[in-house]
Amino acid sequence: QVQLVESGGGLVQAGDSLRLSCAGSGLTFSSYAMHWFRQAPGKEREFVAGITMSGGSKSLSDSVKLRFTISRDNAKNTVYLQMNSLMPEDTAIYYCAAKLYGGSRPGPLTQYNYWGQGTQVTVSS
Repeated sequence: QVQLVESGGGLVQAGDSLRLSCAGSGLTFSSYAMHWFRQAPGKEREFVAGITMSGGSKSLSDSVKLRFTISRDNAKNTVYLQMNSLMPEDTAIYYCAAKLYGGSRPGPLTQYNYWGQGTQVTVSS
């Protein structure tokens, strides 16, 4: 069965960095575009970053594009989200999602084939 497992979240102070990982199993990882979303309490889930199957194209939301980077290692079936200069407004549950033969840009949430369970990121001021 397919599993996406996020890790690396935690409680940090404003200005700190974190690297999230999402490890996939049970799927042909290199056939999936991988995206990161986040959801803060009381808010809708929002796109953060996306990367194509080969890693050749990436997209980042305007709110994070100067601070976050996305990368992947298909040999390890893992996608990463490097988050620098974290701010309190980055506090959310972060989810990875897989989209078969997808691109780096986001689409409707229903178009994603698999989701992880999420990892909490809390940034204190």
